[in-house]
Amino acid sequence: MKKIINTPKAPTPIGPYNQAILAGDTLYMSGQIALDLETNKLMKLSVKDETKQVMDYLGAILNEAGMSFDNVVKTSIFLSDMNNFVQVNEVYSSYFTKDFPARATIEAKRLPKDANVEISMEAVK
Repeated sequence: MKKIINTPKAPTPIGPYNQAILAGDTLYMSGQIALDLETNKLMKLSVKDETKQVMDYLGAILNEAGMSFDNVVKTSIFLSDMNNFVQVNEVYSSYFTKDFPARATIEAKRLPKDANVEISMEAVK
């Protein structure tokens, strides 16, 4: 059985998808970018601030599903420029208090709305 998870504390999806789907004990979160909650336009931020905003949105989705970053088992990070890897890691790592999840980091030619970073996650209760 699956349950759709959406929260007003993260951006409204910009396509035919939901913020997350809870299937059994596993939460599959769609990729998040730093969209303004009111305008749904990309916020013009530094790479670190953009990453923080994305992680905060993912945290809100986790919270809506009754989870936290401690439940995350896998992340996928998409960067518009792999030269931002270190800056993104600095912010990303600060959100985990226990073990880090498995992860893939990929440079993408272009991200939605020309974002610098997009992150998706999977978590387990």
